[in-house]
Amino acid sequence: MFENLTDRLSKTLKNVSGKGRLTEDNIKDTLREVRMALLEADVALPVVRDFISAIKKRSVGQEVAKSLSPGQAFIKVVQNELELAMGEVNESLDLATQPPAILLMAGLQGAGKTTSVAKLARLLKNRDKKSVLVVSADIYRPAAIKQLETLAAEVEVEFFPSDISQKPIDIANAAIDYAKKKFIDVVIVDTAGRLHVDSEMMTEISDLHRAITPIETLFVVDAMTGQDAANTAKAFNEALPLTGIILTKADGDARGGAALSIRHITGKPIKFIGMSEKVDGLEPFHPDRIASRILGMGDVLSLIEEIETKVDKQKAEKLANKLKKGKGFDLDDFREQLVQMKNMGGMAGMMDKLPGMGQVPDAVKNQVNDKTTERMEAIINSMTKKERIKPEIIKGSRKRRIAAGSGTQIQDINKLLKQFMQMQKMMKKMSAKGGMRKMMSSMQGMLPPGMGGSGGMGMPPGLGSFKKK
Repeated sequence: MFENLTDRLSKTLKNVSGKGRLTEDNIKDTLREVRMALLEADVALPVVRDFISAIKKRSVGQEVAKSLSPGQAFIKVVQNELELAMGEVNESLDLATQPPAILLMAGLQGAGKTTSVAKLARLLKNRDKKSVLVVSADIYRPAAIKQLETLAAEVEVEFFPSDISQKPIDIANAAIDYAKKKFIDVVIVDTAGRLHVDSEMMTEISDLHRAITPIETLFVVDAMTGQDAANTAKAFNEALPLTGIILTKADGDARGGAALSIRHITGKPIKFIGMSEKVDGLEPFHPDRIASRILGMGDVLSLIEEIETKVDKQKAEKLANKLKKGKGFDLDDFREQLVQMKNMGGMAGMMDKLPGMGQVPDAVKNQVNDKTTERMEAIINSMTKKERIKPEIIKGSRKRRIAAGSGTQIQDINKLLKQFMQMQKMMKKMSAKGGMRKMMSSMQGMLPPGMGGSGGMGMPPGLGSFKKK
């Protein structure tokens, strides 16, 4: 996410970070570069203009002049202005009403609206412990109704059936009546999308809004449409009293123009950001954390939250007890760690949140990708139970059989076994006294070349020294 903007800003701000004194002259070039970086990221021109003006005003003022490190102070100003542009803090959903709380979803066709309904329902059910009912008022696409029914079953929330012969208002009212009788906490109403903003669509959704008076009206928009996303959001905001935005497909957006433009143009907060197509790929939008990611500083807080919510605690406890009893770490355990990493969005998703990843060459990043993880999983799946428990018996003929069964090469088997042995040593240290500290320092040796180590799979530098404050 935001790779292009991150790369450009990181290089630009590096030039100013060591300055002993900042003046209007010596930040002129940097501001020009920042301006170009934002325009290339498809940030709306009024946003760029206000952003640069605010940075200039604060940078040559007392705030930076009195700092012991003016260059670093300048970067802090840029970070603060990025946060301000996106809304400063996360604004959560307002569900403080007589149940059911009604959420209305609006947006153009193809923005990921129906998927976002399911993702949001899952989030409210798992994180906020709410009972949720979803309903589709899209009478123009029978497939949309079926899609929502399938997704509702997947995320295990209740689905209210609807039909293309009904009117959207009748569908929504029937779902709300049902929710009241069943004491359901939240009703999420999916609406019809169009390929473009048109008066017929706006009239229909305005009538629906008046009829059901939702507590939250969320506009779902595709991040990859850049500043067009902000302009579309503005058009919807003029027709509907929007309460917030859900920015989808942000994992495919290398520019970041939509995230930086929407709040400024609509005055409405981005409440959630879609980070993958999976049903768990919806995150609360934290402007401070996103600003940190844009500047290549990572987002360790979101990473910790993901570990808290997505790691299977029972399995983690089982492994910890196994290690305590001295039973050792085998390839079945190693495979389980790979599965847990995949549940957290894979290595690529984790790397996006780690500090300093902007300085890591692309060639190195490409070594640590999710295809590697899948290949390792396939290799372990091709082993017998005995081989997974006692990997030392895996020699010539066994390696050939495993390679054939997993569609890999013998060197892939060798690489996996080497990485497993490193992980096994690390787990032994972890079970010993003071193990966590020893484990963190030993991680450095497991990094791919160019990331602080001699090769293998591991964590980027900086995480070993990270301490939770």
